[in-house]
Amino acid sequence: MIIVGGFNIYPQEVEGVLYEHPAIKEAAVVGIPHKEKGEIVKAFIVPKESASVDLEEIEGYCYSQLTPYKVPKVFELRKELPRNTVGKLLKRLLVKEELEKD
Repeated sequence: MIIVGGFNIYPQEVEGVLYEHPAIKEAAVVGIPHKEKGEIVKAFIVPKESASVDLEEIEGYCYSQLTPYKVPKVFELRKELPRNTVGKLLKRLLVKEELEKD
């Protein structure tokens, strides 16, 4: 669960909306620490091979499907998402990478 300014956000709900978008192959949503809001929502997106992805269009799509505070504030395109040997998505590794950027 991600807590943004006192609101609870479930990553699976946001990921479900992202998976409905025709240009998105995979998505992972995580909470990134933020000084003022506690956390912000960040989405990591893997586009489909033949799809052209416009992040502004994806953000607008999210606003049309979600309550505004649930819409990711940051989007990042990736070629692939980190997985373990069994194929499970490693969201903690994504958060760790974000924290190391600072």
